[in-house]
Amino acid sequence: MALTLEQKKAVVTEVSGVASKALAAVAAEYRGLTVEQMTNLRVMARKENVYVRVVKNTLAKRAFEGTEFACMNEGLVGPLVLAFSQDDPGAAGRVIKDFAKTLKSFDVKMVSVGGKVYDGSELDRLAKLPTLDQARAMLMGTMMAPIEKFVRTLNEPHAKLVRTVAAVRDQKQAA
Repeated sequence: MALTLEQKKAVVTEVSGVASKALAAVAAEYRGLTVEQMTNLRVMARKENVYVRVVKNTLAKRAFEGTEFACMNEGLVGPLVLAFSQDDPGAAGRVIKDFAKTLKSFDVKMVSVGGKVYDGSELDRLAKLPTLDQARAMLMGTMMAPIEKFVRTLNEPHAKLVRTVAAVRDQKQAA
């Protein structure tokens, strides 16, 4: 069923709005997937706050104008499903990677982050990006490491003195 002009404008507006706020995008060829499999992908994506949409390539090109995903326009060929990370840059990569593990016909064509487009083989790098909580934990660990080392260094002379006194005590008791 063909879309009317108003429906096309609505799709372009919706995808453009999502793309302008998205942190990363993944485009994958979905040829040969069943409706049930696409529904499973959408369920997985919804859990991770990833926007998934099948859009005609010409409409996607129009929607990407003025966003950092305009670099993907040349690669929009064939039947593609687009996944946009809303909160976490690696979320779309993780969802698509997990989904693609179960299917051989699902082929990732492009990955886009920060206004640059990468080959589909870079999906693993995107999927390995830490979540916000993981990044915060890594930052806190890095910030706390020098302080912990400083405290251990300050504490060491006292601990060494206590061990020495305990050794002398044990030696006198044994004698």
